[in-house]
Amino acid sequence: MSTVADPAERDSTATSAASGSPVRLIATDLDGTLLDPSGHVTARTRAALDAAHAAGIVVVPVTARQPIGLRAIAAEAGFEGWALCGNGAYGIHLGTHELLFASEIAVPVQQRIARELGERVPDLLFASVREGGEVFVAQDGYAAVATLSDHKRDPRTMGAVPLADVLAAPSLKLVIRHATISPAEIFAVLGTLDQAGFAATLSGAPFVEVMAEGVTKATGLAQLCARLGIDRTEVLAFGDALNDVELLGWAGRGIAMANAEPEALAAADEVTTSNTADGVAVVLERVLAD
Repeated sequence: MSTVADPAERDSTATSAASGSPVRLIATDLDGTLLDPSGHVTARTRAALDAAHAAGIVVVPVTARQPIGLRAIAAEAGFEGWALCGNGAYGIHLGTHELLFASEIAVPVQQRIARELGERVPDLLFASVREGGEVFVAQDGYAAVATLSDHKRDPRTMGAVPLADVLAAPSLKLVIRHATISPAEIFAVLGTLDQAGFAATLSGAPFVEVMAEGVTKATGLAQLCARLGIDRTEVLAFGDALNDVELLGWAGRGIAMANAEPEALAAADEVTTSNTADGVAVVLERVLAD
């Protein structure tokens, strides 16, 4: 990874996804990366995205969000094509609503996680994301500790069901949180369990996110690139959090934000300015100028 130096010097090398390969696809995380701290797309970033589209480059949001949370900013960013949601658990076309793939956690795996993790950390709360991210099934008590920004859903619409009902159907993503224990602490304990059947990560949200075994943003993007006939060396990716690590490592060129977590910084090929300083636009402007 390049050092965090002057942005002009640092980003001048990002003229292609990998040496000798043109950029054909831009994969970008949203929160903490493409979006500013208020959760919006700045005018400069939108102009850079529009220029990429005009140059024939495919731009794909790769996010922990569900479609309901992505729709809130799709118009701002100009996202109309493919999107990867749920940390790579499923790919959906925002225009046609075609589902490219969906990877779900099996019911017995969910039940084992809840049982074994619950024995180690009492009073956990669970929620299940289902049916293309449109259905959110929350355990009784979950809504009381949630805010609108957590899932881009009004907590009053989340419902409240027994834990057995949360775990009764496969999930695209299983969400785990606690009223007082941090996601990092829960994540650490989860890491001591048998990992068969699931993969877990953190996105900076106030909960742990669990997907089917092997699912990451990178595996989701690999499936989309295979569909589009794009090689990984032709991919330019941006991210800032633990759930972006595999994405940054898989892409031909992985760019971490200056505000990124240490794991993301270590996985990236180079670092741009922070999301408060239009870090994605800084790189895209240089790429498109070459």
